[in-house]
Amino acid sequence: MTININNSPTFAPANSGNGTHLEVAVKAKELAEEEGKMALQLIESAAPSSRSSNSVGNAGHNINIKV
Repeated sequence: MTININNSPTFAPANSGNGTHLEVAVKAKELAEEEGKMALQLIESAAPSSRSSNSVGNAGHNINIKV
């Protein structure tokens, strides 16, 4: 069995020098950033709003702890 180390692997794309690899990398980065922004918006929308912390009524505010 012989191994030739001078040939590039068949699974690696040939670099034709036209910038396609760079364009794909830039697009992948942009998509990842957009997904991150959407994830943050989802997390922020699930957080309880500060307006709901206002209490309504008097029930449960005064608790008698004397025995």
